[in-house]
Amino acid sequence: MDKLYEKHLLKNIRHIPRHIAIIQDGNRRFAKEMGIDVASGHRLGAQTTEKVLDWAREIGVRHITLYCFSTENFKRSELELRELFDLFAEKAIAAASDERVHKNKIRIQMVGDRNIMPKDLIEKIERVEELTRNYTAFTINLAIAYGGRNEILCATKSILSSIHEGKIKPEEIDNKTIEENLYREINLPEVDLIIRTGNEKRTSNFLPWLANGNESAVYFCAPYWPLFRKIDLLRGVRLYDQRFSENHLP
Repeated sequence: MDKLYEKHLLKNIRHIPRHIAIIQDGNRRFAKEMGIDVASGHRLGAQTTEKVLDWAREIGVRHITLYCFSTENFKRSELELRELFDLFAEKAIAAASDERVHKNKIRIQMVGDRNIMPKDLIEKIERVEELTRNYTAFTINLAIAYGGRNEILCATKSILSSIHEGKIKPEEIDNKTIEENLYREINLPEVDLIIRTGNEKRTSNFLPWLANGNESAVYFCAPYWPLFRKIDLLRGVRLYDQRFSENHLP
């Protein structure tokens, strides 16, 4: 029945979002309800992530940004942080040698504050970034140590530094200046659709410049991230399609 419904949804979707941003929520609550440890919940969530990336690429999405770890997440226990960082490192190492990444020309890059993350983890992420730098078919953006307010704060400091050094005049600051300082050497188009799982109905300060500024569609759904299905993804895309159609009436 799921396969039939997937086909029905796809058949009726005319416009595919170029850039989807996903808040992967519910790993910890899922683990608690299942009676398993939190680390296992995160690993099950990582399995879902791999499937979702395949689904998104198959239907024609070009960019996907995953909210993996926020700046607020540093408040979690040392054990959970260590397990999460180990998982990120493991996935980065695997991606560097994954034949699918290179065959399908998938670019992988990190969005977030690298200065507050473990150095050895950043080295592994930067290795896969370098290996995939020239790929353009599909882009995976990993939002790690990310916070929208922190992002804007860092960009503001960078612009003020450029003014102080005489590289730019205050009157020359425009949208492009801000974007260049938000995402240095990173190609991030405006967000078309935000999806949040786990029955939470807030966007948690995620990509405010690219999402709120673009008035992106937002799809909140009930399943915890480890239980997220292709049907849930397509329902989110359907919402975007409906909104796109409404905004482009002849």
